[in-house]
Amino acid sequence: MPYVIAVIALLIIVGIWYATTYNKLVGLKIRVEEAFATMDVFLKKRYDLIPNLVETVKGYATHESETLEAVIQARANAHDSKSIEDKIANEGELTKTLGRLLMLTENYPNLKADTQFLNLQNQLQTLENEISQARKYYNGIVKTFNTLIMSFPAMFVANMSKFEKAVFFIIEEEERQNVKVSFSK
Repeated sequence: MPYVIAVIALLIIVGIWYATTYNKLVGLKIRVEEAFATMDVFLKKRYDLIPNLVETVKGYATHESETLEAVIQARANAHDSKSIEDKIANEGELTKTLGRLLMLTENYPNLKADTQFLNLQNQLQTLENEISQARKYYNGIVKTFNTLIMSFPAMFVANMSKFEKAVFFIIEEEERQNVKVSFSK
């Protein structure tokens, strides 16, 4: 009889631990999704701003069609990404092409003085800061979630419930390099 009570007590304790761990994993998974959705809102704002920026630059930089087309294509690829992995890769390419677009001001002094361009550039800079903060928050939640999934004994609950590691939103190697500024035409 005492063994039966001990086994029942042990099963209750394991059941409570399992439910608590499962609920913690679910909560973190939802926070990962919410953090990505928040970042996605800022990315959408950036997508909406890019056509205005491109149109403003077009008026001044008529010989830079390759750069403008690269920005437009990168925006389309990032906007149409289906998976988080694709979005991360395409966002890196978009960031790189936007950097090239903004560097055109060195070759076109009139563009640098255009108030509409300056306004758009300031909006883009603000959005980039917000995206950076959202990335930082998202990656922090992903770190917490992935750590729990890989920690003992929570990994048993994660494996049985088919929780998978979330993907970090990392900067591609090309983005880590300094932008080359050239003042010659």
